[in-house]
Amino acid sequence: MNREAEIQELQIAMNTEKERRMFERFQAVKLVLEGKTRKEAAKVIGRTEHTVGSYVAAYKKNGLAGLRRGTSTGRPPKLTGEQQEELREIIAYKTPADVGFPARANWTLALAVELIEREWGETYSPKGLSQLFESLGLSFTRSTYPLKKADPEKQAAFQNETFPDLKKN
Repeated sequence: MNREAEIQELQIAMNTEKERRMFERFQAVKLVLEGKTRKEAAKVIGRTEHTVGSYVAAYKKNGLAGLRRGTSTGRPPKLTGEQQEELREIIAYKTPADVGFPARANWTLALAVELIEREWGETYSPKGLSQLFESLGLSFTRSTYPLKKADPEKQAAFQNETFPDLKKN
């Protein structure tokens, strides 16, 4: 494809693109093909000269498809899949006392952070751990305890009739 056809192809792509970042990529390559320096193109789109160079290289290698943004995989997880599954099993089916946290009946994020550091030597912030738990299908709820003086008949009626109806709504 000749330079004029490439410029025309990029212009069409720019006209139909709805995403700003993709528009900038097309525009940067188009400006370079029209004779602007990478530095000039970078100034127009608000990126670095190096970034424009990478756009041009990707375009030369794969055309418009080379400019398409891939999905970012993000940082690799600190725990392996096997460790994550083991953590999920511990949190879901054991109490903190079962795994060496004396006098603790309920899991908290702080306790789970301690467990991970003790068992696998990895550190998590409470927020990071809550995101990991969400990806593992775990969620935190506040424990509720039955009252000693509560009427067993009323409790049974609530559990069998009222509560299921509430859950449906």
